[in-house]
Amino acid sequence: MRSPKRALLLVKILALLMFSVPLVGYAGNLPNSSLTPMQLQRDLHVNPIHNLSSDFIMGADVSMLKQIEDSGGKFYDNGEEKDCLTILKEHGVNWIRLRIWNDPVDASGTSLGGGNNNLANTVAMAVRAKKMGLKLLLDFHYSDWWADPGKQTMPKAWVGLNEKDLEKAVYEYTAHVIQTLLKAGAMPDMVQVGNEVNGGMMWPVGKTWKEGTEEIGGYDGFAALLKMGVQAVRDNDPNNNDLQKRTKIVIHLANGGDNKLYHTVFDALTERHVDYDVIGLSYYSYWHGSLDDLKSNLNDISERYHKDVVIAETAYAATLNDKDGFTNLFSEREQNLGGYKATVLGQATAMRDLMEAVAQVPNGRGLGIFYWEPDWIAVDGAGWKSGEGDAWENQALFSFKGEALPSMNVFNLVKPASSSVYVPATLSGTYPTKLDMTLGETPTLPAEVQAAYSDDSIRNVPVSWESPDPAALAKGGEVTVKGTVNGTDLKAVLNITVSDQKNYVVNAGFENGNLDAWTVEGDSDAVDISKEASNIHAGTYALHYWKADAFAFTLSQTITDLPDGTYSLSAWMHGGGGEKMVQLYASDCGAEPLMVDTTNTGWLVWKTPTIANITISGGKCTIGLKVTATAGNWAFLDDVSLVKVD
Repeated sequence: MRSPKRALLLVKILALLMFSVPLVGYAGNLPNSSLTPMQLQRDLHVNPIHNLSSDFIMGADVSMLKQIEDSGGKFYDNGEEKDCLTILKEHGVNWIRLRIWNDPVDASGTSLGGGNNNLANTVAMAVRAKKMGLKLLLDFHYSDWWADPGKQTMPKAWVGLNEKDLEKAVYEYTAHVIQTLLKAGAMPDMVQVGNEVNGGMMWPVGKTWKEGTEEIGGYDGFAALLKMGVQAVRDNDPNNNDLQKRTKIVIHLANGGDNKLYHTVFDALTERHVDYDVIGLSYYSYWHGSLDDLKSNLNDISERYHKDVVIAETAYAATLNDKDGFTNLFSEREQNLGGYKATVLGQATAMRDLMEAVAQVPNGRGLGIFYWEPDWIAVDGAGWKSGEGDAWENQALFSFKGEALPSMNVFNLVKPASSSVYVPATLSGTYPTKLDMTLGETPTLPAEVQAAYSDDSIRNVPVSWESPDPAALAKGGEVTVKGTVNGTDLKAVLNITVSDQKNYVVNAGFENGNLDAWTVEGDSDAVDISKEASNIHAGTYALHYWKADAFAFTLSQTITDLPDGTYSLSAWMHGGGGEKMVQLYASDCGAEPLMVDTTNTGWLVWKTPTIANITISGGKCTIGLKVTATAGNWAFLDDVSLVKVD
């Protein structure tokens, strides 16, 4: 988190355990373990789930698998090479999920990568799974490539169609896919009509939120497209008249802990009489809120809409290490947010706790979970995009060498019929906590700290602190405060950094969740505030810019009551690059304007443009960012700082 923000004292959890306490059942970090797979299997303990139904979905999205295999990827269990699906099934997986893209090639006909999930590849994988007795969830993206809350790109063959022609195209395409699978003996057991459709699909016709003056179809357009996809599945399902046997329809959103989002979307779809059977949720604990948030949402929406619920996507890391040098989505930061250690045991516990949350949904409406891409080991030629690497291998259920991890066996171990016994997790250590403050402020000590448990979960626990030394606080620098976890003898440590450098920027990290104190001139519709944890430097929010067309804007804040002196201005940024200009500036400070250009060079490649030696006189200065961008440019801005250095 940031320091300071809105004159508040903010807490940051550090990434190292305060005590090195051996953890029960943990055999070491994934790539470095010297134990054999069988030893790992023996040492892992997972608590069973009481009253887990026999048909509980223990699914795996394996949409990358064919491309991985085509690129030379191999899979092993206890040292024996086996078919990946065989390994998954033997470890308890009973469903697979496959995404399908309309035409995943570029203008020259080259495959885009990320699984190359065209119809032929999807049918081949579906047939293979069905022959093994696995059930199938088919995930229509209705796009030529990745579709998610941030992008729902119209398939190129449908661009320019009017609403009625687009609806017809959706129906005919969906019907063709279902007919093809049916003829191949691989009729889906569930079908997702759209993928993570928080803001609709097939933009702009099916888009539900408006940017600037763009024309969108809104919820009417979105619902009309959904109805065509649903109807095509119903019309081509030979079991459609049998409510027990017919293919179930899923409508899937991301942000599984966001109850307001689910009310907004499903209330609108209910008003428009959209036919569906199951609400699908993506839930990644490091992005989508606490497990309690998810539980509350699952219980609420299943009752509110009288629908079954399923976790359509989830995953967690088994290690913080990286195999291929391509930046992974899950890093130390996600571990701090996710609630579990990035270990084999932590991965298993995260899966087990999620399955229990779903199993406890009232009236048996919690169907199960799908683990997203447990197969995605890092091999050349099987990246998220052709020519690029794998950002997911540390969240796979296989080691970097393709060996099944013991965490995969969680699907078997949670079953009541397993030989597992329930062993309550015990406290094993606390994480040091950091508090940043400015000289002269009164510290507000945190009521809780994060603690590690023997199952490698990370939980908040209440703590009582000794009183900080007033003389040490008045002196500044580093001050250590000791505490005790309530009801235990376990110690906690708070490291306070007392700085004499005050950040004069208001809402410096956009932690108000809005643009308070900031002004945007120009294409303001390109600017918003993001809560995507993976894109934020620290805290909860960051400024984000993007627009489908070329755009330009100036972000500014005029700061007053500044003591005369020398200051330094800085900010944190990352983005895709390609802008004509990205410029941090300071003007009207009593001297000549100053500016520095910066260049974004990639996702999570953080840049810190800095203007040093700004002479401020007269008590005022305007600071900000100027951007001139081409269509589709994007970036994130966070932690803007103006501090007096002399």
